[in-house]
Amino acid sequence: MTETPVISCKNVWKIFGPDPAAYIKQMPQDHSFDAIRADGYIAGVKDVSIEVGRGEMLVIMGLSGSGKSTLVRCFSRLHDITGGTIEVEGQDIMQLSEKELIELRRNKMGMVFQSFGLLPHRTVLENVAFPLEMRGQDKHERRARAMEVVKLVGLEGREEYFPRELSGGQQQRVGIARSLAIEPDIWFLDEPFSALDPLIRREMQDEFLRLQDMLGKTIVFITHDFDEALRLADRIAIMKDGAVEQCDTPDQIVLHPATEYVRKFTEEIDKARVVHAGVLASPDNKGEGEPVDAGATIQELAKLLVHDTRDVIPVAKQGQVIGGMERQAGLTILLETG
Repeated sequence: MTETPVISCKNVWKIFGPDPAAYIKQMPQDHSFDAIRADGYIAGVKDVSIEVGRGEMLVIMGLSGSGKSTLVRCFSRLHDITGGTIEVEGQDIMQLSEKELIELRRNKMGMVFQSFGLLPHRTVLENVAFPLEMRGQDKHERRARAMEVVKLVGLEGREEYFPRELSGGQQQRVGIARSLAIEPDIWFLDEPFSALDPLIRREMQDEFLRLQDMLGKTIVFITHDFDEALRLADRIAIMKDGAVEQCDTPDQIVLHPATEYVRKFTEEIDKARVVHAGVLASPDNKGEGEPVDAGATIQELAKLLVHDTRDVIPVAKQGQVIGGMERQAGLTILLETG
C-alpha cells in the first residue's frame, strides 16, 4: 500500500488460557494450533500480519471458530492481544489509556453485529440517536443527525416505529444507521446479514454497496459466506485455526488459491463471474481494435469472447488502454465448470 494503512496488524497473537502472556514467551517457534491446544490453550489469533487501507473494504471470512471475530475484536481492542502490535491511524492501540481508547472507539469506530441490539422501548429515531446521546451531544443536533442517517438507509417515514414493528431487514438498517450516526472513519461489521433470509440479505448487500460508494468508509466486514465476500470485498482474508491462509483480491484468490484450504473454498465458484478483464491484461501486448473495460467480468464478456477473432483483446481502464487480454485465457475461464 502506498499510503499509511488505517489499520496495521503485525505478528498478532491472541491466546486464551490460564496465563497466556507467560505461555507465549516460552512457546516453541512454529507451534501448531493443535499443539497449542494440547498445552491447554487456544490460539484465537495466530501470528497474523495484515493491513487495511483507507477506503478499503476488507472481508474476513472463514468457518465458525476460525478466528475472524476474535481478530476484529483485537482491531478495536475489545480483546487485548497476547503478542505483536496493532496500530490504528498510526497509534499503537495497546499503549492507549482507557480514556484514549474510549475516545478512539467513540469518535473513529462504528460497529455492527449480527444481533441488532436495538433498544425495544425506543423508536427508530431514538435508537439511531442513542450513541450521540451517550456522547453528550445536544438534543436538537443529535435528532437532526439521526434523521439524516435514517433517510440514508431508506427508513424515512418509519422514524417513530418501535423495533417490534419492523421486519428483520429494517431492524438491520436501524443498526447500520446507529453505527453511521457517529460518522466513523472505520466501520466493523460482524456477520450483519447472516440472520436475514436470502432475498432480504441480497437487498441489504445492495444497500451496503450503495452506502459504501457514497461514504467511502474503511470497512472490515466478517462473513462465513464466500458469495457474500466475493460480492462486497476489495480484498478477502481467509482464516483457519486463527491464522490467515491468504489475503488477496477476489480475482487472485479464485485464480490462484494459496493453500488447499483456500482451493476448497473456491472450487465451486463460477470463476467467470468473479474474474475481471483487467486481471488478465498484460502490458506487453496490448492488441488492436476496440478495447473492453477492465472492470468487466469474463461472464459479461462471454459473447464477445466466443465470437471475436482477435488473439489479444485490448483492455482499457478509465478510457486508457492498460494492456491486452489473451482471448484464449478468457475462454478457458469461461468454459471451466468449477
